[in-house]
Amino acid sequence: MTFENVLGSRKLERFLNHLGELGFEGVRPFSKGTTSLVFLGELNGKKVVVKLQRPDSPRNNFEREAGILRAIEPFGIAPLLLFTGAFEGLPYLVREFADGEPVLYADLEKRHLFGIAEKTALLDRLYLDHGQMQGGKHIIVGDDVYIIDFEKANWRKPNNLTSTFSMLFVGRNAISERLYKKFDLDEGFREEVKEALREYKRTGRLSRLLGLLSGL
Repeated sequence: MTFENVLGSRKLERFLNHLGELGFEGVRPFSKGTTSLVFLGELNGKKVVVKLQRPDSPRNNFEREAGILRAIEPFGIAPLLLFTGAFEGLPYLVREFADGEPVLYADLEKRHLFGIAEKTALLDRLYLDHGQMQGGKHIIVGDDVYIIDFEKANWRKPNNLTSTFSMLFVGRNAISERLYKKFDLDEGFREEVKEALREYKRTGRLSRLLGLLSGL
C-alpha cells in the first residue's frame, strides 16, 4: 500500500507543499507504520524525520510521544524533537534524523553494545518502558546509539535493558547469530548473560553484564 493509498494523492501533495512552506527541502516518503507515515527531508541543512499520523490510525499517541521525547531530551537517548504541528486535523512531529542502521541490520561493535547498555539502562532508571525493543528496529547505531519511536512507550515498570540484551545474546535470531559468530561466543556465554540479566533485575547493578561485554 502506497502513501497515496493511505493519505490520498491530493492530500499528500498538500502536505508536502505545507512542509515546503515551512522551509523543508527534499521531503520524500520513507516508511509506513500502523499509526504513522514517515518522511525524510532536510530543514535548515539538517536531515530530519517527519512523522504524520495516518488518517486510518486506531489511536493518536503523538502528543504523548512528543511529551516523552521532551522529557528524555537531557539524557541524549533519542534524536532531538524539533517541533510538532497539525495538518488538516492530522498531528505530526519533526525530529532530527538518527544517522546509522537499525540493530537488526547493523554490524555491531563492542562500543555499540556499551552504548546500547547505557541508553537502555537510562530508560530503566527513568522508569520509562519503550515497549518495542524486541525485533531490533528501534535501536539505531552509527557514531552514537539512539533509540527511536516512542509511540508505544509509557511510564511503567521498565524492561528495556533485559529485553534488549535477551534479544542480542539470549534468544536465537539473526542478530544474536551474527554476534555469536563475530565474537566467537559459545553457549557458556549465553548462560553467563542470562545470569547477568537476572542479577540486573534483582539488584539494578550493571557490573556483571558490563564485565561480559568488556571481555568480547
